[in-house]
Amino acid sequence: MTPECIRELARRCGFSLAGVAEAVPAEDRKRYQEWVSAGRAGKMGYLTDHRAAVRDDPRSLLASARSVICVGKLYQTAWPQTAQDPVRGWISRYAWGEDYHDILRRDLARLDGLLRERAGTGYESRICVDTAPLLERSYARLAGLGWIGRNTCLINQQEGSWFFLGELLVSLEIEPDAPPPDRCGTCMRCVEACPTAAIVPGEGLDATRCISYFTIEVRGEVPMEQRAGIGAHIFGCDICQDVCPWNGRAPVTEDPAFAPRHFAPQLEALAAITEDEFRTMFRGTPVARARYSGFLRNVAIAMGNAGHEEYRVPLLRLAASRDAVVAAHAEWALGRLSGAG
Repeated sequence: MTPECIRELARRCGFSLAGVAEAVPAEDRKRYQEWVSAGRAGKMGYLTDHRAAVRDDPRSLLASARSVICVGKLYQTAWPQTAQDPVRGWISRYAWGEDYHDILRRDLARLDGLLRERAGTGYESRICVDTAPLLERSYARLAGLGWIGRNTCLINQQEGSWFFLGELLVSLEIEPDAPPPDRCGTCMRCVEACPTAAIVPGEGLDATRCISYFTIEVRGEVPMEQRAGIGAHIFGCDICQDVCPWNGRAPVTEDPAFAPRHFAPQLEALAAITEDEFRTMFRGTPVARARYSGFLRNVAIAMGNAGHEEYRVPLLRLAASRDAVVAAHAEWALGRLSGAG
């Protein structure tokens, strides 16, 4: 079994990138440990609890693993990049369509099936998406899919960084690929473009300053000093990928699953949705992870940052919410409309 064979099978399953790494501890696991120890993970307990140690070795997930088959599925669409329209809320591109976890698991299962037919022998396997405790970018780099950029995204020289990553751990011994060189060079566009200074040169991403962290992971109040930098983002952020030169000619996917259900919806309409409407609107998409309270909190922040007087009425309604977090952020936003925020 060769990496070329793996790539051929992966293409048949809808993956644009594929490669193989050895199922041994990655050298840069120490960097991850240092990142966690420095508090860069913030309140994301799933990155710092007992599962942190499991990430050191793929064999913690599959004891018989000999190889890690890494794949990348393109999700870039032809729709516009980061919106500047102040009446609209911005949702990160990865969350526009269906939940990628289900799509990647389905296609990795198909790859596993094709590989079993080609291998002609039985083997053990385990499918991993980003919910598994595995340093997937590290193994994707070792498998030759790309390098880990200054913005901490995996970047492929020909196709950019708009990829979902997945892994298939197998007990087969497959010739590994080689990692590519780092080609970020002296470019600092992602560092300079980040509104909240979340990309720290020489250290990587400080999640405790990241817009995606605030709008998705944080439960409760967003730090006062970070709210203005969030801008119109109501779920996630793509700025560091939008400005990356390697994405200048990034291809687009033809998979309808990643087309936007609700492209940059209007803030005023979002401020008025009920919890049931929120669940219906975003069912089966990553946006549901923010939960209703967190979503309305994000909408209130975006309205405050827009600074439009026309948002006073919807913000007054949110300020009367029984949810203390939503009410507090709406009050802050009203202060921004009055020039006091």
